[in-house]
Amino acid sequence: MTTTAEKPRIRVRAGSSVVPAPQTAPRVRASYMRDTPSGVIASRPASLREHRDEIRRVWWRAAALAMDMLQNSGRLRGAADQIIADTVGVELQLNPRPDLSAFGYDQKEAIEWTRLVKSRFKVWAWSPLECDFRAKFTLPQHTDVGVRHWLAFGESVGIVEYLPLSQRLPGTKTGTKFLLLSPQKLVQETNEASGLYQGITHDAYGRPTHYRFEERRDGITVKTDYAARDADGRQLVMHAFDPFSSDDVRGLSPLATTFRKYLMAENTEDAIAQVHFMQTIYAAILKSGKPSAEAFEALSSLKESGIEGADNVAEGLMAYYGNKLERAAEAEVRYGEGAGVSHLSLDEDLEFKTISTPGGQSIPFIASLHREQARALGISYGGYTMDYTASTYASTNMENSALWPLAQRRTDRIAAPHVLVPYASWLDEEIGEGRIPFKGGYEVFLANREAILWALCQGPSKPTADDEKRAKASSERIANGTGTLERECGELGDDPEEVFESRLMWHERYVDAGMRSPFERGYGSKSSTEAQQQGASA
Repeated sequence: MTTTAEKPRIRVRAGSSVVPAPQTAPRVRASYMRDTPSGVIASRPASLREHRDEIRRVWWRAAALAMDMLQNSGRLRGAADQIIADTVGVELQLNPRPDLSAFGYDQKEAIEWTRLVKSRFKVWAWSPLECDFRAKFTLPQHTDVGVRHWLAFGESVGIVEYLPLSQRLPGTKTGTKFLLLSPQKLVQETNEASGLYQGITHDAYGRPTHYRFEERRDGITVKTDYAARDADGRQLVMHAFDPFSSDDVRGLSPLATTFRKYLMAENTEDAIAQVHFMQTIYAAILKSGKPSAEAFEALSSLKESGIEGADNVAEGLMAYYGNKLERAAEAEVRYGEGAGVSHLSLDEDLEFKTISTPGGQSIPFIASLHREQARALGISYGGYTMDYTASTYASTNMENSALWPLAQRRTDRIAAPHVLVPYASWLDEEIGEGRIPFKGGYEVFLANREAILWALCQGPSKPTADDEKRAKASSERIANGTGTLERECGELGDDPEEVFESRLMWHERYVDAGMRSPFERGYGSKSSTEAQQQGASA
């Protein structure tokens, strides 16, 4: 049985009517990717790819642009030096932190052993003959070059080699050498079927096993695979970069995000410079009421027209202008040396056309571009541009506080591997050869290698706008128990162990000489004015 739909009936009271409900516009709910009426989001093209694929696609071009800008920009070269100064300073201080209590060392013996390791390593690191494979550079120089490589290529690579006695130069005592290579020598080949991606071979778990470098030997270019680690787990290849994604294999220059704005700022500055250059060239225009050659031709035609009285008019005008030209010949307008204007006729006007300079909006526009570049590089705007006109004490302190963790992070992630990786192989050789004694011998060291090799690298001191205020704040933190010697010494770029040993040595030397120690609390820490006031009150 089928039923038909009936039309709904609405009863309406007499004298009234039915008004339909108004149609309301659909409500727009707040959500991600909600565009503006101008469609600014929709107009921006974007696609999602694996970050390592994106790095592989642009690596060579980005490295070429970054290297070109670093080589042709004094501002970027200075910024690179500033980053090295903030990250490395003069050199990174090695601070070994092994726990030797499990190997029969008491506290005093552990301190003595650590002091011996640090002193011997410093001698090795500052001797190009000992530390450098090419026998040219010191380890601090390698660290500086590695940071520059990171700026240009986004990564730094090096190889640890052991040279036998037959291959060492005369006078060389150690066989551990560090070879720093340009990242462009690490090939861009990819074969995911064999685990090779952008020059690095990985195993089934994604662990790097070999690095393929392009070398030039006897004029012939060859490709050589270097093992990431040896059979005992020693790290042989140092690869320092800052990954953006967990799948990243290679690094990318931090300048890559600044290319567009940097080139915009450079083009703007070039345009302003061209305007200033062109302002030195001016155009002189002499406005005159004298007739041109066409006017004199018209007067000649007037004489030949046959009109009554035309001859007299033409001859009168010719005489008038002839007189004017004779007077104008006596005047002159000179340019160059001895420039000047001696006389102009009543109906003449001399104008100088110049080029107007850009408006005042160009300076803040360029400053905004420079701020973005400084932010991407992790340095202050003042340090990038040397412009401190708008800086204050408070703003300088805020800049230092915000940028100091970035400098420490670069020290740990980028600069420190240039010291820690060769240090591990060097200490392995020193203990294995018996030049540095170790309880239990080399076998015990090899079985506990990672725990004994644990070390940190200390960078330069934290910048400050007022040394006195920082010193007082440091003393207050130590006095109230909220600070540690490691932290306070670390902000100054000092090793707490070296500070203690130095203070103890000089304290005992002063006391043994019958002099007052400068390390006594309160001695030498007050100004002469305060001392005089205290003496007067006493």
